[in-house]
Amino acid sequence: MKTAVIVFPGSNCDRDVQVALRQSMGTEPLMVWHGDASVPDVDLIVVPGGFSYGDYLRSGAMAAQSPVMRDIVAKANRGVPVLGICNGFQVLTECGLLPGVLMRNANLKFVCKDVYLRTEATDTPFTSGYEQDQVIRIPVAHHDGNYFADDDTLKRLRDENRIAFRYVNADGQTGNEGRNGANPNGSLDDIAGVMNEGRTVLGLMPHPERLSDPTLGGNDGRPMFDGLVAALG
Repeated sequence: MKTAVIVFPGSNCDRDVQVALRQSMGTEPLMVWHGDASVPDVDLIVVPGGFSYGDYLRSGAMAAQSPVMRDIVAKANRGVPVLGICNGFQVLTECGLLPGVLMRNANLKFVCKDVYLRTEATDTPFTSGYEQDQVIRIPVAHHDGNYFADDDTLKRLRDENRIAFRYVNADGQTGNEGRNGANPNGSLDDIAGVMNEGRTVLGLMPHPERLSDPTLGGNDGRPMFDGLVAALG
């Protein structure tokens, strides 16, 4: 299996993803600079977290205009799997690969803590390592993770089972958009991750790479990468 991790000015989780992929694959992923015109032929492209371009315009907006993104969009439209984590999720909405937008957190504060997620769909390469409705613990670290989409888009996401993860409490119950403290940012329908129509692109606000090894305090993120290797390798 061959993978590529995109590196932007301001990326701060590209090396974390590199380590997580290396652990699961047993080989080294390619690190591709945002200014490159194209991505080599790979089985998976990861757009990592961080603060691309310092989020000086709008989270992900400037990175979405980087030269490499044109090739990523083209490859994604041909079916190459793409995973966007945190800022990567924001980039994927900005370039139109995923619906909706990521707005300021409802409390207008940066949030950095572990949260619980419930796996809503397992028939994708990104989620095949988990059980249906499995509750996992994954860290978040963002200021603009409040997912919003119009009513028609939300209905389509629900009807087509394109919501990959929802924020829940430790018992697996959703927080009705934050009222029990489970939702850290106010995202509509407690959405933590969504997919495109072909289910080949996933945007996820929490960071599975930050809990992919017991030495990091847990390994609930490891099945995502192991599952990708099993599905795509």
